Amino acid sequence: MRYISKNDLLIITKNSGKLMIGIGVMCLVPIIVDLGYLEFNAIGFLIPSSISIIVGLICTIVIDKYTTVKKMRLKHGMIISSVSWLWACIIGGLIFHYVTGISMIDATFESMSALTGSGITIYSDVEVLPHSILFFRAFQQWIGGLGIIVMIMSFLISPGSTSSKLYESEARDERIKPSIKATIKETFKIYSIYTALGIILYTIAGMSIFDSICNTFCIISTGGMSVKNANIGFYNNEVIYFITMILMILGATSFIVHFKIIKTYGKSLIHDLQFKVMISLIAISSLLIYFTSQIVPMDILFTVVSAITTTGASIQSSTVMGGWPSFTILIIMVLMLIGGSNGSTVGAIKLMRVITFSKGIYKNLREILSPEGSVFKMKINNKEITENDAAQSGNYIALYLILILFTWSLLCLYGHDPFDSLFFTMSMQGNIGLEIGQLSQTIEWPLKAIGIFNMWTGRLEIYPVLIAFRALFEIFKR
Repeated sequence: MRYISKNDLLIITKNSGKLMIGIGVMCLVPIIVDLGYLEFNAIGFLIPSSISIIVGLICTIVIDKYTTVKKMRLKHGMIISSVSWLWACIIGGLIFHYVTGISMIDATFESMSALTGSGITIYSDVEVLPHSILFFRAFQQWIGGLGIIVMIMSFLISPGSTSSKLYESEARDERIKPSIKATIKETFKIYSIYTALGIILYTIAGMSIFDSICNTFCIISTGGMSVKNANIGFYNNEVIYFITMILMILGATSFIVHFKIIKTYGKSLIHDLQFKVMISLIAISSLLIYFTSQIVPMDILFTVVSAITTTGASIQSSTVMGGWPSFTILIIMVLMLIGGSNGSTVGAIKLMRVITFSKGIYKNLREILSPEGSVFKMKINNKEITENDAAQSGNYIALYLILILFTWSLLCLYGHDPFDSLFFTMSMQGNIGLEIGQLSQTIEWPLKAIGIFNMWTGRLEIYPVLIAFRALFEIFKR
């Protein structure tokens, strides 16, 4: 049985071309910063951007006449999504390679880390980088936080089944409005408002305009990279720390909840189960660490918020965190595994899956203990969920853990410390960015390639990438 036909490939190529054009245009934006600071690195942005735009135009215009009218299916959307994210990573990697001179594997790792909001950096000293590159990394995180496809769809993709399948393919299934186009418009509006708010608050707190823009891009997207080597800890300002924590929590809260805040006078936030669980986990984890360690309270709270929101921002260095008690690090790892709300900018497993899976287990326990024939319904936020929903959540969690186990095993095989390796693997797979060592600076190139795969699958929630590989296998099998 053929899963991928010639016409499928034409549909995928044509629509990928539109996204390639959008990716190329987005990579031109940092040239404004380059010209403003007279750094003269514009050619390093122009060449990769031109490649993306030209290839995109070829795919869109030339292949268009060979494509018969056919409704886009979810499999098309998932493959297009996987290809587009990988393409954006490579184009961004070319920019890092040309402008800063690092190897292509390092550049691709850095690009994927920024786009997926992983926040792990290859650069040992980011403060010597050109302003245009610092802005580009922050801009990549901001774009990736909302979603490359969602961003491009705002301008290039017309409403219809195509936009619907592409939206779903980027690990999004919740709608603010009935139509996808209206949903994207409202989501972008909310994202922009919070971005502007972050820039204003950071500036008032004493940051420079450039730092305010870059840090807001990195934090509201739950990306976590910074323009300083010491990350947010560089500013040594508790007001900035609190602003950062607020932005991290906002970024980790569902866009649907944000949309309903004004209409419900804030009740949507208070009554949202995912938000309540997230705040509860922050409070419980912070208290547990406080009573079992000698760590400064601000360091505890900031790190806990950073971990569960999968932001990866920090006020202490990775080496200092590596010296924290094992129990403290274990709590942080659990938070990194869970993540924030579904329908937000976070990575990891996400609270909704954990809640759904837990509800399924509890339902099974009740049915076993109850009289034969008893039926129990599962509800989340007054919405009924099925056993299939619980099973799908369990399947995803199992697959997620298998990928972590695979990469962790490889890191151990290369001789890296098992505990540091597990923490680093979870950070990559969950698109988090926290470290308790210096593995990002020392791992071998094959492990960097695996890390790129981890971050890629983590951001797209695994299945689109697996579908793309299955389609590739189908093509070469013939």
